Amino acid sequence: MIDPQEQANKWVKNMEKANSMITFKLTDGDFVRSLETAVQFGRPALLENINEEMDPVLEPILLKQVFKSGGVMSIRLGDSTVEYNKDFKFYVTTKLRNPHYMPEVSVKVTLLNFMITPEGLEDQLLGIVVAKERPELEEEKSRLILEAAENKRQLKEIEDKILKVLSESEGNILDDQSAIDVLSSSKRISDDIAQKQKIAEATTQRLDKTREGYQPVAFRSSILFFCIAEMGNVDPMYQYSLAWYITLFMRAIDEAEPSKVIEERLEHLQAQNTIAAYRNVCRSLYETHKLLFSFVMCTNIMRGANELDGDLLTFFLTGGAGLVSDDAPKNPAKEWLTENSWAMMLRLSEFPGFGLLPGDFGKQANEWHAIFEAPEPHLMPLPGHWNDDLNDFQTMCVLRCLRPDKVIPMVTKFVGDHLGQSFIEPPPFSLEDCFADSSAFAPLIFILSPGQDPMTELLKFAETRGFGGKRTNAISLGQGQGPIAQKLITDALSNGSWVVLQNCHLSTSWMPTLEKICEEITPDRASPDFRLWLTSSPSKHFPVSILQNGVKMTNEPPKGLRANMLGSFITDPIKDPEFFDGVAGDNAWAWKPMLFGLVFFHAVMQERRTFGPIGWNIPYEFNNTDLRISVRQLRLFLESYAQVPFEALEYCTGEANYGGRVTDDKDRRCTMAILHRYFDPEALAPGHSFCAGESTDAKLYIQPVAETHEEYCAAVRQLPMLASPEVFGLHPNAAITKDLKETRELFEACLLTQSSVGGGGGSSGDAMLTRIAEDISSKLPEDYDLEAVQAIFPVDPMQSMNTVLEQELTRFNRLIVIVRASLNNLKKAIKGLVVMDAELEALATALLQGARPALWMKRSYPSLKPLGSYVADLLRRLEFLQNWIDHGMPDTYWLSGFFFTQAFLTGAKQNFARKHAVSIDQVDFSYNVLDETPAGTPEDGVYVYGIFLEGARFNKDTALLGESEPKILLTDLPMMWLRPQNVTDLPEVPHYSCPLYKTSDRRGTLSTTGHSTNFVMYLKLPSDQPQSHWVLRGVAGLTQGDD
Repeated sequence: MIDPQEQANKWVKNMEKANSMITFKLTDGDFVRSLETAVQFGRPALLENINEEMDPVLEPILLKQVFKSGGVMSIRLGDSTVEYNKDFKFYVTTKLRNPHYMPEVSVKVTLLNFMITPEGLEDQLLGIVVAKERPELEEEKSRLILEAAENKRQLKEIEDKILKVLSESEGNILDDQSAIDVLSSSKRISDDIAQKQKIAEATTQRLDKTREGYQPVAFRSSILFFCIAEMGNVDPMYQYSLAWYITLFMRAIDEAEPSKVIEERLEHLQAQNTIAAYRNVCRSLYETHKLLFSFVMCTNIMRGANELDGDLLTFFLTGGAGLVSDDAPKNPAKEWLTENSWAMMLRLSEFPGFGLLPGDFGKQANEWHAIFEAPEPHLMPLPGHWNDDLNDFQTMCVLRCLRPDKVIPMVTKFVGDHLGQSFIEPPPFSLEDCFADSSAFAPLIFILSPGQDPMTELLKFAETRGFGGKRTNAISLGQGQGPIAQKLITDALSNGSWVVLQNCHLSTSWMPTLEKICEEITPDRASPDFRLWLTSSPSKHFPVSILQNGVKMTNEPPKGLRANMLGSFITDPIKDPEFFDGVAGDNAWAWKPMLFGLVFFHAVMQERRTFGPIGWNIPYEFNNTDLRISVRQLRLFLESYAQVPFEALEYCTGEANYGGRVTDDKDRRCTMAILHRYFDPEALAPGHSFCAGESTDAKLYIQPVAETHEEYCAAVRQLPMLASPEVFGLHPNAAITKDLKETRELFEACLLTQSSVGGGGGSSGDAMLTRIAEDISSKLPEDYDLEAVQAIFPVDPMQSMNTVLEQELTRFNRLIVIVRASLNNLKKAIKGLVVMDAELEALATALLQGARPALWMKRSYPSLKPLGSYVADLLRRLEFLQNWIDHGMPDTYWLSGFFFTQAFLTGAKQNFARKHAVSIDQVDFSYNVLDETPAGTPEDGVYVYGIFLEGARFNKDTALLGESEPKILLTDLPMMWLRPQNVTDLPEVPHYSCPLYKTSDRRGTLSTTGHSTNFVMYLKLPSDQPQSHWVLRGVAGLTQGDD
């Protein structure tokens, strides 16, 4: 039984209460003994909380492998043979919401889904609200239900009695007086019951009519519960039980503002329950998910009231599915509107009310351009009649096409307008409130975020509650700590103290034991003062039952550079006056300025994560321990040396303390470039700016003129709340990159909460799937004939490009085969000709959501493009290769079109090495950016195009790297001549070593070939700026964009 809300558990236990049911789990040490007892004595057995795998010892039970031994029925369990009682019953429940059982398990059991339905929950909640508001109605309803059940039982007895009389009667039944008496009596009782039923039905109708008045409250509350339940798909720690929600619902009814007018009372009940659900769930959500939860609540409430079209919501989250036809209107504003945005607008025009949008857009391009350029486009009216014709959500869909970077403020305003300001301003964290909701058998769980340690705050809170010193025992879980933790809990249960188990995610093997301990904590076993506190990072191994029954909390450190620096100044050891003011010796003058620089450096290292891959290729979890050791080292080095040892400090701080976490060599280069801004003799002078460039921020972020700890804190408080990207060394455009990243994360998380995306399947969903599948299939070319290609381009030691072409065609053939086969199978599955397995289901979901199917990506080149752009890109690559086959080797190569770019580059070097008889190890490229497209092929090397620059542009006037233009995130790099030369002959010119990646996420893994799955090579691009300038800018080359 699939039973995430423990409905089946309660039902089975209630049903089998009289039969002495045995309950056990696979984690119990003696579960086999319990099972043997149940089998032997014919008692029902309930196996709780199983996962997706069954223990082999259950196999004989599931297969009913019963045999006769010594005249009695027996069954073999493990090593022992047990007598089998035919009254034995076996129930199994799982708390997993969507388990995938292998076919060999499924055929041995009867699968029942006890997942609560919206209608079922609505009925339950209606009963609760009526019982609280009108208890006499609910009592009457319950009495009628029991009476109806009793009447049905009596009727069944009468029927059985009549059948018995008829079967036992001999001869003429009219001569059998006893039979006639039974039949007469039965008729009389039956008429009496029918009369009662008639009265009961009339009463039920009257009661139901009154109860239905409260239906809107139950309906809204049911919607809210499913919003909360779906959050478990976003993060495994977001688990909430139905029992918890019902308690919250009942409390909301009590707290709602009273009113004699039923309509007003209903409004108050709905409002109180909605805000109570939001506030209680909010305290256990990360900051990034609080707006998501508000938006999910808002859209689901609107969908429940038929105020929002589900298909339009899907469009808003995905940008639409399907490919744009070749005869569709062309982009009328190519100079400022991307092709992907135009394709999105064309897909939007297929929805009712948007049909005229593409045509009007072309006619009013200037007005639309004003919205595109506006800093707050969501506050501007739409051109022409569109401002009056569209509601606020439809307007958001249009703006989503134009300015996806402004989706977060759009959604914030939308939620505020529909639900109220309190739903976009999360309540402040209060440990006192969380504690008030806890009990001795409901643990308190801190869900950790990077860089957060709640222990200081928790110990301070324990002091205020009188649980300081030995009354609070903390232990960090890890290898061998389980038994110690268990003893601490056992002792605390009796003496009423607190126990804190830190870092539960590091001890996954002990989690089942912890779950068992928590289940055994009952009111009669535990002192009312006992509390169990747990801290854990998100982990799918954390027991669901503890999460559902416990009080979950998140308390992330404040976001932003200023808050980060302030937080560092008020933590140990910096806040300690002896430590802060205690440095003596020749280098005492450098101590506080360098300390300030180190704190600034630490904040920049952490905050650059928010910019995504342009900040760090891999988002490292730098935390306060890195700062603490670096601060102590700084003091030690300054006190130990006569001169300030900048080089030693840079190495220890950058390469060891912080660099120890850094696994990517490009990120290590960035770490050292950032640190050099602060550990530099010039940076110690008062007034020195830590923000490069001519921006206004350059005058704000300076080395302060300060001496005391309070003066330094005051200087930090003077900094702006929000720091511009330039403070981190990035270009102002990085703010747009950050906004787009946040938009993408919101959409991806929101899609996880949509249980039925794409308008919910059915015939319309099937029709759309079929159309998309046929559209893609029809555009795919036939597989390449490798033998025919080998005949035209045979293996030639002097021409490696022939081998490169053959390898590329082999790889693309594999991809085409999987795309074509999966689409054909999907079309068959829609028609019911083959089974819709998990892979095909995932493919269908991806096609409806306009995403790249995971099935294809297993055989594909790396790509982050949405479905439509991915298919268009694939077809363009295939066309590039087909032209190569048809017209011979091209003069210029589209570098982005290769599946395995490194093979092509190696082939170019190999041709040079063989031609000039030099070792390939001694060959490297010189990178020449060309002014114009060349005619013919070069004598050595290759002409390549198709490279984009992110974070900078190539200035054709100066033939040097230059700053990006506002709002232009990616620019084309002109055609390049990759000219192989002997490494000794390579010219040395001022340049920036620009890493070239296949996709914008930049991070990759080492593949079996020894190459990174993402990094291609370094491009040496001419520059008049120092390397560190472009390193801090996060400048990189990309072979493809994201849209």
